[in-house]
Amino acid sequence: MTHPGKFPLRPVIYGLVMAYLICDLYWCGGPLSRRVNKSDPPNPVAKVAADPIVARVSAYNIHRSQLDRAVVERLWSEGRTLAELDPAARSRVRHAALDDLIDHELLRTKVGAQAANLKVSDDEITERLNRFRARFPNNNELAAAMVSQGIGSEQDLRERLAARIQQEKFVEESLAPLVKVTQEEARQWFEQNQRRLSTPARVNARHIFIPTLERDPDAAQQPLVTALTALTAKTANFATLARALSEDALTKDGGGELGWMTRERLPADLAEPLFSLPLNQPHLARSKLGWHLIEVTARMPAEPRGFAQALPEILTAMETVKRQQAASALRDSLRQAEASHIEIYRERVDDE
Repeated sequence: MTHPGKFPLRPVIYGLVMAYLICDLYWCGGPLSRRVNKSDPPNPVAKVAADPIVARVSAYNIHRSQLDRAVVERLWSEGRTLAELDPAARSRVRHAALDDLIDHELLRTKVGAQAANLKVSDDEITERLNRFRARFPNNNELAAAMVSQGIGSEQDLRERLAARIQQEKFVEESLAPLVKVTQEEARQWFEQNQRRLSTPARVNARHIFIPTLERDPDAAQQPLVTALTALTAKTANFATLARALSEDALTKDGGGELGWMTRERLPADLAEPLFSLPLNQPHLARSKLGWHLIEVTARMPAEPRGFAQALPEILTAMETVKRQQAASALRDSLRQAEASHIEIYRERVDDE
């Protein structure tokens, strides 16, 4: 298993729901958009030609326009855009987004059969509605997104949000029995990985920073050379110089204090000098971002941790792995059970 430190300690989004997050509420097909899709267009032939079906789940059609929106949303969540992808990468993203849309519809159908047992309160819907509204810079953009998906009113939107919450509850109820980690399992993992659980070495440091972006590196360095000379001669105070010279807005007012840091928190070009410097000896260092006048004020060696101290982190990490495995198994079971009802028109998926 991977070191627990590699896993996020905050609660992870429940496994299978991660697959459906890309199917964001304003473009995924819910019961209301299904109703819209079933309505007869004025010109069915022109409609199909302009927006062909790329996949079908039972009687539900997934159109290319839905897939296009899913691709954009998926890339947005990853901080990427279509423009930066080559054709092969674009194809992979489109097929992955289509898988998400299919999974969403399979889950929606599964949950629909158990909706009566998955209660959703008005408070839960209102809280989710407020979060949804926050995605849009203004009410006009929210209204435009709702209209584009056939959502005619706030009540319609609340119904769709309620359906999404029901899906999440279904997933959680399905996964919860499978992700519990026993004390025995945690103890066994601890015994096998104890050496990797030590608290890493840390340094307490401060810096004065001048960036070199769109600036001559030699000109950026010169004020720090002068400052280093003054510090070495003990004619100036580090904190005072940081407030006067540093362009790191987060630290300058605090005298350049960076706090306690491990190597993992630092870029390699700063970690090396910081972890090799003697205490209280200012030093000039260059990083990809600019020049730093750095000083290490204290250091602590790596320290072993006992089972009780590491237990919360171990439980979080092991539950994360179990949840991912259970979510994948649930997804596979839904796909296998409905395989005969899924049609994918692959030649249309990459036809943008």
